[in-house]
Amino acid sequence: MLETSARLLRLLSLLQAHREWTGPDLADRLGVTPRTVRRDVDRLRELGYPVNASPGTGGGYQLGVGAQLPPLLLDDDEAVAVAVGLRTSAGQGVEGIGESSVRALTKLEQVLPDRLRRRVGALNAFTVPLLRGSGGAAVDPGVLTELATACRDSERLRFEYRDHSGTATRRVAEPHRLVCTERRWYLVAWDVDRADWRTFRADRITPRPPHGPRFEPREAPAEDLAAYVSKGISTRAYTATAVVRLLVPIETAREVVGPDDGVLESDGPDSCLLRTGAQSMDVLVIHVLLLGLEFQVVEPVELTGRITAARDLLANALGRGERAPSATAAGVPRSPDGAGRTPGTPSGSSAG
Repeated sequence: MLETSARLLRLLSLLQAHREWTGPDLADRLGVTPRTVRRDVDRLRELGYPVNASPGTGGGYQLGVGAQLPPLLLDDDEAVAVAVGLRTSAGQGVEGIGESSVRALTKLEQVLPDRLRRRVGALNAFTVPLLRGSGGAAVDPGVLTELATACRDSERLRFEYRDHSGTATRRVAEPHRLVCTERRWYLVAWDVDRADWRTFRADRITPRPPHGPRFEPREAPAEDLAAYVSKGISTRAYTATAVVRLLVPIETAREVVGPDDGVLESDGPDSCLLRTGAQSMDVLVIHVLLLGLEFQVVEPVELTGRITAARDLLANALGRGERAPSATAAGVPRSPDGAGRTPGTPSGSSAG
């Protein structure tokens, strides 16, 4: 049988892990009698932990919401994961999260055992994060919390929404899920006035309570909500859309194509389909080219025509360049391979 202090910590850990436990289940997990469980629950309450109990055969114990956040009980791997996540991810796209992460990390590192502190320190000291910029306005963490609560409670949400031009409209929606990409947060919700599913950028949402009433959750618009949002922000939002076959395995394409770039579908072991969009076909040509992957157009035919026009335009530009005065004649030193690059510029270099 566990010693009393260790058993209390184990009991607290179990209460944190699941929403509700029955007395017999806790007794079985702890290897004690239900009477001992009741005494241990009373001890936790004396220490300030709000443990709620419901009577009857179907009753049980539940860790309630207290005035102060109870200490988390983490195993070694969980503690390292939390510490590294706080330091490196910084919750991109959430306003002010960096400062909050530093404060939380400071508190966590103060209570980490020395062996774990060394592991976290080594990993952080020898890791260089490569993160994209936010690419837009950050979302208020209070807004995220309000949206998540409305999703959890199945409560209608009233808010003001600004479109890409800054025009604001009042909306009433039944929130379903929050979806986050590397750079932004999105709310998937049923728009009550438009009677259809919509995807809203969280940084453009200004909640206008009171919210409610509660609603019966609908079936999600897609089984894979991440793919649904990706398609919405990369394809459905644009007037010009296309499907191209990337001549690389889908695993390779995923290293280049992000959620904002388009939706990937498997097309055999050595290729995949990319569904994407842009403001115009000409912009779409540039978008696909900048991926830097071999491809062929599936649809529409118009995209092939625009690529052909771009090829001819580039060929003419290269032809005029060949007829221009040589780099040596212009006083620019030529590199050994004759390409006319400035010395020190490596062949095939690119800027990301």
